[in-house]
Amino acid sequence: MGAYILKRILLMIPTLLGIMLLTFAVIQFVPGGPVEQVIARMQGTDSDSTGRISGNTGNEAGGSTQQPGAAGDVTAFKYRGAQGLDPEFIKDLERQFGFDKPAHERFLLMMGNYLTFDFGESYFRDRSVVSLIVEKMPVSISLGLWLLIIQYAVSIPLGIRKAVKDGTPFDIWTSGVIIIGYAIPSFIFAIMLIVVFAGGSYFSWFPLRGLTSDNFEQLSFLGKAMDYAWHLVLPLIAMGIGGFATMTLLTKNSFLDEIRKQYVTTARAKGLTERQVLYGHVFRNAMLLVISGFPGAFLGAFFAGSLLIETVFSLDGLGYLTYKAALDRDYPIVFATLYIFTLVGLVVGLVSDLMYTWIDPRIDFERRDV
Repeated sequence: MGAYILKRILLMIPTLLGIMLLTFAVIQFVPGGPVEQVIARMQGTDSDSTGRISGNTGNEAGGSTQQPGAAGDVTAFKYRGAQGLDPEFIKDLERQFGFDKPAHERFLLMMGNYLTFDFGESYFRDRSVVSLIVEKMPVSISLGLWLLIIQYAVSIPLGIRKAVKDGTPFDIWTSGVIIIGYAIPSFIFAIMLIVVFAGGSYFSWFPLRGLTSDNFEQLSFLGKAMDYAWHLVLPLIAMGIGGFATMTLLTKNSFLDEIRKQYVTTARAKGLTERQVLYGHVFRNAMLLVISGFPGAFLGAFFAGSLLIETVFSLDGLGYLTYKAALDRDYPIVFATLYIFTLVGLVVGLVSDLMYTWIDPRIDFERRDV
């Protein structure tokens, strides 16, 4: 197993490097880079929704010089309204952002710093990328962790029950509810929940935004826990509506496939009870397929699936941070989050394989080509 783990870790290096290189190459052809963003804001032609730069001093347009070239002190707002900009000033901007270097040199410098998790400074927020990610991470972790726990705690028992009761009225009506839930986009469902339950038009049972109330610090420990859970109800329901369907049907089909195999008939013929057959023989084999979907569920819950929900419920997490960074061409944040997400995905994939061997020791990856 040690050799297999080593091979997988070594394969992570070219995979991570390839993803970063491909993204870096594509971004080179995207119009409206950070230099153009600064110039547009200086000339009053930018329509940035955050309004961070327009009408301010140059402080928010720069930070300390970091890879792959962060903005420095941009103090030339005296050029606002001029017919053109001094070419030397534009070159100075490019130098402060690091764009005076060739693309391959910028990429190598960026990846060298990323090996030590040095992500530099944000172009437009005057803060380190690490501090921004750490600040937003609790929101995404809260959503992702609780979503995974609830999904697995509900979907697996429900899927097993549906497999055992296959074809019964219980299986039919639960399948109908699951399919309807899967067909509704999560952000549409989130808006529906707000309209109905968050004071939109009918009830005001749940808060509209945020993860805590304004008086959170004054509450007792139990009060804080209840307030936190109260704020999580609607976002988790909206995020999990599609995931519940996928996990439940995957569990059901996996168990049905195993229940129909010959070894189950043999176990029943030996006098074992249905519970012994189900949890002593079927469960271990059927859960392999369910576990194979864990990496995708993990990444979707923590990163990919939270952007729209964070926006709808005004939750300032990693998804929303990355989205705004992409709009603003804040490349240090974009590349840093991509690097972290990809690395986490590769590690989780390895952990998933190790879980295979833990559940079923008969699986030996060392005898297979990686």
